[in-house]
Amino acid sequence: MALTKSDRRTRIKRRIRKVITGTAERPRLSVFRSNKEIYAQIIDDESGKTIVSISSLNVKEAHGVSKIDQANVVGKQIADKAKEAGVEGVVFDRNGYLYHGRIKALAEAVREGGIKF
Repeated sequence: MALTKSDRRTRIKRRIRKVITGTAERPRLSVFRSNKEIYAQIIDDESGKTIVSISSLNVKEAHGVSKIDQANVVGKQIADKAKEAGVEGVVFDRNGYLYHGRIKALAEAVREGGIKF
């Protein structure tokens, strides 16, 4: 029986999360992609707390541009917020999505913002 697209992503996500966890020194940068928006949050899994979160919904520059540009803007914003919170490096959690398109654009924008993966 063939897997649906969401079942496939869930299976990949579980496989990734077995290996990746965020610590206080290197928290996890988790990305969620919907059809219209993109969301990112930096999580410390040891304490179970979200340190920084941002989405394209609450960033004015992300309105009215292409989805790739939207991901770039969100990536730069989360890098700035992370630096303010004292985060230097993160572990990237692509959340079961392919490292391509919007996910790749967000990751590269975070790297340009000075956060190390």
